[in-house]
Amino acid sequence: MAGYDLISNPKTGSAAAGRAVCAWAACAAIAACLSGCAGISASSLNAQGVRLYQQSRYQEALQQFGQALVYDPNDADAYYNIAAVYHRMGEVYRRPEEFPKAEQYYRLCLSKSPDHTAGHRGLAVLLVRQGRSGEAFQLLQDWMLRRPDLADPRIELARLYEESGDLASAKRYLTEALAVEPRNVRAMNAMGHLREVSGERELALVSYQQSLQFNPRQPELAARAATLESQVRLAQASPQRGGLPAPGDDRSLLR
Repeated sequence: MAGYDLISNPKTGSAAAGRAVCAWAACAAIAACLSGCAGISASSLNAQGVRLYQQSRYQEALQQFGQALVYDPNDADAYYNIAAVYHRMGEVYRRPEEFPKAEQYYRLCLSKSPDHTAGHRGLAVLLVRQGRSGEAFQLLQDWMLRRPDLADPRIELARLYEESGDLASAKRYLTEALAVEPRNVRAMNAMGHLREVSGERELALVSYQQSLQFNPRQPELAARAATLESQVRLAQASPQRGGLPAPGDDRSLLR
């Protein structure tokens, strides 16, 4: 079967994973014959799988994502979703044997969509947690070199550097990302977060406000910006050490 050939890539895959998807393909083909394919698409199957995943029904989610590949063998999102489920099961159930399957499907996702941001992120996280940080950084560096016109590779590199404790490098890559795409909301949000954790609250607020100007439909960010703005105003209203006392300050009573 074509779907099985795509999954069982000897360079990246595992026989067990290939057999699993082969089984899903057979089940999906039977289901398609019975249902007449009415109203079914890779997108709808992915959506059903996501709902099952959110309910921790991982095996059922895998079946939905596997069926999505029957309808569209080139659906990078389905490959990514399968990878994410294996990744999750490996962590939740402490089954390290799931991680090679996750890596296989992350790489299949990237083979179908070389600029798939979530695929790069998921694979990088998996590599780091397996003690393969060098490979994770190289993965994102290669992506950045291949696509210097995109902000996303730099944003993901910045996130990886932040998680490794190198805030200076993280800020440098975010600055580069904004130079490449000045209106990239993800880069603005990431820069705001980085500034906030670095104690630069006023600059963080500027980044958040700029992001909201370009995309007002970010309720969580809007709430965070409002809270941060209140904190900044309160800090600005507070007297500076060694300065004149503010009106009502008890120090104004001292002689």
